[in-house]
Amino acid sequence: MRAHDKRTLSCSLALASLGILLGVSAQAAGTQGRSAAQAQYLRDRAACNAGQSDEDRATCLKEAGAALQAARSGELTSASPATYRQNALLRCKEQPTDAREACIARIQNPAQGSVGGGGLLFEARTPAH
Repeated sequence: MRAHDKRTLSCSLALASLGILLGVSAQAAGTQGRSAAQAQYLRDRAACNAGQSDEDRATCLKEAGAALQAARSGELTSASPATYRQNALLRCKEQPTDAREACIARIQNPAQGSVGGGGLLFEARTPAH
């Protein structure tokens, strides 16, 4: 076999090995994502069946199934807290001028309470002029 043919064969084998490795890695990552989504679904379903949701059981199970489907199709993602904060500030900019400052103050102050406990309370103090 000539040296040129040996190099070509070596390169071909190396590329084929790399392709297989990348394919296996991508499949493993996809499986891991599906496993995480399935695990979350099982936790959500258990919470529904135990009555630990603020919804009736049928609605809770329907929402858990919808979340699983969205996660499998890549539609269920979480943004960073900074992104949520930026979005909230952008919504405040759309408020009338007299309400804008109060809107920003509510975002910047910590919230108290919980949705499960009946609601979140945002406090903003505005000094009298």
